[in-house]
Amino acid sequence: MESPVAPSSTVSAVKTPARWWRAWWRSLSPTRQDRFAALAPVASVLMFLAAIVASFWYLRTEEVEREKEALRRDVEYAQQRVRLRLLERQEQIMRIARDLSNQDVERADFGSRAEPLISQYPELQAITWIDERRRIRASHAAPAVTSSQLRVGGEVLKPGETTNLFNAVRDLQQPLYSQPTATEGESAPLLQLQVPLSPQGKFGGVVLAEYSIDSLLRYGTPTEVLARYAVTLLDGNGRTLAGTPLPPRTNALLPWTTKANQYEIPVSPVGNGLVMRAQAYRTSLGVVGSGLFWLVGTLSVMTAWMLIATWRHTRRRLQAQEALVAETNFRRAMENSILTGMRALDLEGRITYVNAAFCQMTGWTEAELVGQTPPYSYWPEGEYESLHANLRDELSGKTVPGGFQVRVRRKSGTLFDARLYVSPLIDARGHQTGWMTSMTDITEPNRVREQLTASHERFTIVLEALDASVSVAPLGSEELLFANRLYRQWFGSQTSGHLQLVAQAGVLPTSYSSGGMDDEDGLMGLPTDSLTSARSENAEIYLPDLGKWLEVRSRYLNWVDGRLAQMVIATDITPRRQAEEQAARQAERAQSVSRLITMGEMASSVAHELNQPLTAISNYCSGMVSRIQGGQISEEALLTALQKTAHQAQRAGQIIQRIRAFVKKSEPNRTLADVHEMVSEAVELADIELRRHNVHLTHYVAARLPQVMADTILIEQVLINLMKNGAESIAQAHRPPSGRSVELRVVPRHVDGRGVIEFSVQDTGKGLAPEVLAHLFEAFFSTKSEGMGMGLNLCRSIVESHQGRMHAENLYNGSEVTGCRFSFWLPLATAADATINSAATSTPRTIA
Repeated sequence: MESPVAPSSTVSAVKTPARWWRAWWRSLSPTRQDRFAALAPVASVLMFLAAIVASFWYLRTEEVEREKEALRRDVEYAQQRVRLRLLERQEQIMRIARDLSNQDVERADFGSRAEPLISQYPELQAITWIDERRRIRASHAAPAVTSSQLRVGGEVLKPGETTNLFNAVRDLQQPLYSQPTATEGESAPLLQLQVPLSPQGKFGGVVLAEYSIDSLLRYGTPTEVLARYAVTLLDGNGRTLAGTPLPPRTNALLPWTTKANQYEIPVSPVGNGLVMRAQAYRTSLGVVGSGLFWLVGTLSVMTAWMLIATWRHTRRRLQAQEALVAETNFRRAMENSILTGMRALDLEGRITYVNAAFCQMTGWTEAELVGQTPPYSYWPEGEYESLHANLRDELSGKTVPGGFQVRVRRKSGTLFDARLYVSPLIDARGHQTGWMTSMTDITEPNRVREQLTASHERFTIVLEALDASVSVAPLGSEELLFANRLYRQWFGSQTSGHLQLVAQAGVLPTSYSSGGMDDEDGLMGLPTDSLTSARSENAEIYLPDLGKWLEVRSRYLNWVDGRLAQMVIATDITPRRQAEEQAARQAERAQSVSRLITMGEMASSVAHELNQPLTAISNYCSGMVSRIQGGQISEEALLTALQKTAHQAQRAGQIIQRIRAFVKKSEPNRTLADVHEMVSEAVELADIELRRHNVHLTHYVAARLPQVMADTILIEQVLINLMKNGAESIAQAHRPPSGRSVELRVVPRHVDGRGVIEFSVQDTGKGLAPEVLAHLFEAFFSTKSEGMGMGLNLCRSIVESHQGRMHAENLYNGSEVTGCRFSFWLPLATAADATINSAATSTPRTIA
């Protein structure tokens, strides 16, 4: 009874999952069933392709592991061969060292013991006997050793790697190998073995054996290993000592490079300082290089592509149906949401369609409007004739591209302005079935336009009333876009006045920032951004035709039609220029007066200075007269006395001439001036006044100073004034004779990145109070009871007119004021200044 029950339960358990999958499949929508039906073949093809790739990858991994294991085994075998060869050579070197320690081998016999070893074993390059003082007793080398690596008997080891190994062998008393290092530009390094000598238990030197690493690789490595792999010997830093490594190989089937298999192992007994590495290219093509893989992959991709293409074609048809429904709903929603009223008329003028915006504008519903014929309910009473005429033009096809403006009546009786645009209504077969009209409420735009018109009128009135000429003209054209009243009064209604202002003021565009072609003006090819964002430029010009001085300002702007234009504003500044010229003339007279006052203050000193040559002339003349009357003078003595008299007269004349030139100078004349000559003239005039105050004057002028563009008399006036003020400050401070000095220094400097000449006058007076420093250069400010307060103000004006700056400061010794220093600088002359000076000197000038 139990046996039939078990099979029944098993069948029920098997059928349950199948029924579950069937129920799940039937619960899906047809669209989702189509998707799963299309994806199942694609998934199976992709799984098959993945299985093929995994199989190829597994075989490839197994083959690579076999190649690596064979490489590891062969490298370890080669390392053992090299190790045994080194141990054999080490044993032979140790026998030589033992015989040397026991004194069984003399110095003369050392070469006979070393020569057979070097000739028999190619890797041995040299054997050297070195005593305990690092002196070479004997050495024998192979012919292949370079001259730089030879060791000569009697020399001492140079500091370096060999001496370091020598010290280690001496300390450890056992054979040691060096750690060879590859160096660029030098010969191939040698592997060194040093075996200690121990005569009677003491350290007696070493036997140095040097191996060629290249020969050790060539003769120590088995031939079958060298034939199968690229074997190289490396140092501890991974640099190649012998052999040639394999470069990365580029596979023709792959777009990247592949590295070769390699294995490294240290060479005993040298240790990590000498590493053997073997490399070999992989012999298999791998998964990607297999033709069968590409065939299976191509077939799988093509099958999957065809299945996906069929599925996508089905999806596109469904999407097109959904898009059509969505487009219909979107257009209906768009028509109901736009603020522009839409109205459709048939060919007889009957309304066949209105949208929600049209109904909202007029106040009538769609049911009330559809089916109406002219006159429509939204036409204002009293305008039927004009509206009928517009409708006849509309139905006959006489439409205006820009639309036309009408008045529309709402259901509430109010009126508003609207603009109508008419276009033909074409059906799907290309036949016209009526006219489509769009209506826009323009009541608010009309109000804004009226306000703009009023604002433009006010703007025009303001510009017409300006006391400046305003004109606007496009670049590259002689059209005058705008001109106010004063411009028309000066130049008329032509562009010639605008162009004349632009040309004389020099405000034409000269450089522009580079930009794309989209940023260029269509007429001139000028970039609009760089010009319209530029700041206005000011220039002052004189127009002989008008007899006026004008200040011209220019700015680039985009005109209302999009063209790049230039606006020029010209202001009459003739009264201001006349006032400036009068002020300049007064300043010149003030400078002359200041020089006269200075010379008046120096009059007693000048008289004393002239008294000396005049007294000498009188004495010479009196002496000559008395000696001639007494007949006690010879012709030679008379000639000498006359020469001295002429020299004193010439000296007096020079003093008078220099004072006259200083006082009479009135017209500024800037020329290329020599600093040395200018300072010498000022020092000679000021030294008279300084000696009167018992003040010692010293001056230093740097050698080979370049020229400056200056008026020499004005700069001499500044220097004399500063030195005179310094002498007066010392006199007021009652300094002792040893502390009464004024120093003038002239040196080159750099200020704000340009070269200048700095003049400084330093005295040992009592300095300046802080409240005096604050007002020092102001006009009519003076610390002297009889002073006018114009000297330093004129000095600063003269310096600033030469593009220079003046500065004053106290000198301190700790907290004590020990004097004052006035300094100013003048810029160096430029090439343009030299050109102007040459042109000025070539033109004759008449100076009174």
